[in-house]
Amino acid sequence: MSVAAINLDRITKRFADHVAVNGVSLSVPSGGVFGLLGPNGAGKSTTIRMIMDILKPDEGTISLFGSASRGRNFSHRVGYLPEERGLYKKMRVFDHLLFLAEIRGLSRADAKGRAHAWLDRLGIGEWTGKKVEDLSKGMQQKVQFAGALVHDPDLLILDEPFAGLDPVNAQVMKDIVVDVAKEGKTVVLSTHVMEQAERMCDQIAIIARGKLVLHGSVAQVKSDFGGSHIALGFNHGGERADSILSDRQLVDKFDHYGATVELQLAPGASSDELLHRLVNENISLRRFEIVEPSLNTIFIAKVGEEASVATRTGEAHE
Repeated sequence: MSVAAINLDRITKRFADHVAVNGVSLSVPSGGVFGLLGPNGAGKSTTIRMIMDILKPDEGTISLFGSASRGRNFSHRVGYLPEERGLYKKMRVFDHLLFLAEIRGLSRADAKGRAHAWLDRLGIGEWTGKKVEDLSKGMQQKVQFAGALVHDPDLLILDEPFAGLDPVNAQVMKDIVVDVAKEGKTVVLSTHVMEQAERMCDQIAIIARGKLVLHGSVAQVKSDFGGSHIALGFNHGGERADSILSDRQLVDKFDHYGATVELQLAPGASSDELLHRLVNENISLRRFEIVEPSLNTIFIAKVGEEASVATRTGEAHE
């Protein structure tokens, strides 16, 4: 059995009277893409900073590759793209990558070869001699992404890596993340965008209000969520479906996206009954499909439950 890339055992972090991370325990297996999911302010970045040994947990323990030793001892095995982008703006792009590669133990010759390769792969090879400040924000982000990968780490930790990128550049980076995982590396992807996680992740953990809400493979999380889920697509007349969707004897909950709807049937209700009601209302359908629940649906349900519990127990703050 392979050793986990990351193991968190009941870690807690407080800032004054605020508990940012509250007794989180989870294991990130070696290999594949692991999604650390949660709304803004959930504690994801604080958790990552503790993994990176930037912050010390007030309670609990953290191990990387089966060892409690972290920090510089594993700098050559870990690549990190923080949420707050930080580059030396007066430094030239190529020199920046050389610097990041060499402080992780690469020789000058090896660092040069890898820096050129990554800049070319990310489509910014012609900007090698430019200062960082001369690049757009998106291009700067790609430089920092290259810096996280230039030393060929076994573990790549990305905190909101696609935020602010246009679709083309975001796709370039997503493809690289998938390729890195296929090589047997471990990628931890922190995001609050569920569509990204659903397409890319093998396993996920959802954190809300500093607490672990769920943890497991994407397939298992969907299976455990249960319920009968249906996706609807309307040609026209979708607005007339609201009265049917609001019938709690038929539909337990639904997410309405305009021309499409994802819903969960109420206990005891049938898909035949729902279809019959929609047809009787002359609502034109282009899609009626029994589907797995999306991560977005699960996220809303689980994070909403956590917020409701916090409010009832007096944990919520404005």
